[in-house]
Amino acid sequence: MIATISRIHHVTQNGGLYKRPFNEAFEETPMLVAVLTYVGYGVLTLFGYLRDFLRHLRIEKCHRATEREEQKDFVSLYQDFENFYTRNLYMRIRDNWNRPICSVPGARVDIMERQSHDYNWSFKYTGNIIKGVINMGSYNYLGFARNTGACQEAAARVLEQYGVGVCSTRQEIGNLDKHEELEKLVASFLGVEAAMTYGMGFATNSMNIPALVGKGCLILSDELNHASLVLGARLSGATIRIFKHNNMQSLEKLLKDAIVYGQPRTRRPWKKILILVEGIYSMEGSIVRLPEVIALKKKYKAYLYLDEAHSIGALGPTGRGVVDYFGLDPEDVDVMMGTFTKSFGASGGYIGGKKELIDYLRTHSHSAVYATSLSPPVVEQIVTSMKCIMGQDGTTLGKECIQQLAENTRYFRRRLKEMGFIIYGNEDSPVVPLMLYMPAKIGAFGREMLKRNIGVVVVGFPATPIIESRARFCLSAAHTREILDTALKEIDEVGDLLQLKYSRHRLVPLLDRPFDETTYEETED
Repeated sequence: MIATISRIHHVTQNGGLYKRPFNEAFEETPMLVAVLTYVGYGVLTLFGYLRDFLRHLRIEKCHRATEREEQKDFVSLYQDFENFYTRNLYMRIRDNWNRPICSVPGARVDIMERQSHDYNWSFKYTGNIIKGVINMGSYNYLGFARNTGACQEAAARVLEQYGVGVCSTRQEIGNLDKHEELEKLVASFLGVEAAMTYGMGFATNSMNIPALVGKGCLILSDELNHASLVLGARLSGATIRIFKHNNMQSLEKLLKDAIVYGQPRTRRPWKKILILVEGIYSMEGSIVRLPEVIALKKKYKAYLYLDEAHSIGALGPTGRGVVDYFGLDPEDVDVMMGTFTKSFGASGGYIGGKKELIDYLRTHSHSAVYATSLSPPVVEQIVTSMKCIMGQDGTTLGKECIQQLAENTRYFRRRLKEMGFIIYGNEDSPVVPLMLYMPAKIGAFGREMLKRNIGVVVVGFPATPIIESRARFCLSAAHTREILDTALKEIDEVGDLLQLKYSRHRLVPLLDRPFDETTYEETED
């Protein structure tokens, strides 16, 4: 019934823009759960202020960073209020993060056991290794994060020939033949004229957006965009306006207003209008409504910047990302950005597009001019895995990995929904958020899963809205059906133990979410 409703939506609302059903819904938070979540944070906050008072009186030992006595009259370096959440809420469940692993981040990992004797302010290693923990948190979508096989062998050969570091920038003496080979391969893979690669995925966004727009330009950014996109937009000096997540009515209203009213005060037309979106949103598990975004971009003559960090390799029949997933023309996306840190099991990022765009970035991007070149073994890891995905290695392994990931995603999502959990996102997204809501259950879920030899990522405020804490699973082609069934069995057991099965099957399609234009944010230079 839900799938039928979604299909009707996609036909009637989108004017036939979609060539496939687009099933994406978010279940409403139960009222009682929302109230109890707010109460939980309220109680924690009250006890936090009480503990800060006891620390001030030196009744309770204070572990936090403090000013030196001789600097007590200086302007405070550590803002007390800003660190309140860290001291009194995060520290209670800090043991769920930064767990050190000592193996390849494949389908299973080995974790170094640690203990804390001062309420998570510090940790000591016990010397024990927790072996064979099922890895449900790494972005190893296609399973190329491994220490055996063609990728490892190719990287080892290049390591012997080129060494590890380049010790220079691309514009000086750090431009290797391997870098040229990689960029030609990336352009071919994406179906664009040219591409440029960078050593860090985060910097690919944060350092290139300021090279594309500046003062007198307008950026329209999805409210749930990644921090790298947000930082790049802020560094650019352009005016930033936020549209509701994946809400095309919200985006179109901003585009209309931008065209009609122009720049504030002067009313001159904007020099450029740039739309920033992601392929897969890594906290929501949602997929961008790219056909509609492209239609609006063409209608209002704007530019489109697409971040495919999580979608490249993980979506589409050939693994070419969200453009491939919807069967669209890559030329309709002005700037195609992505990273090698996930599906390719490596590091770094890329930007693809018109040759004029890439030539411009080679001389104007801070990442291109000042950053050290990609390490040669890393380049070879990317080249080998990308050729495998494209089928240029003479095998069908890449195609099989893409199909396996898609099957694992649909199976895992379906089973969790059948158990009664509230699951966010698109049915084809390998990022699977399971809603926890209450602050006490964030730490409890992570600890209980590790007791059962399953490693998970739990996320809470401020990374998510205060009442939408969650566990985030990332599926991989390396996960076998046996591994997934084992994980599902334990998740089901922990769900019963912590009473996490909130679902009432009241799904709210994204287009039906209430739209309030007063929630727009606007920053002007």
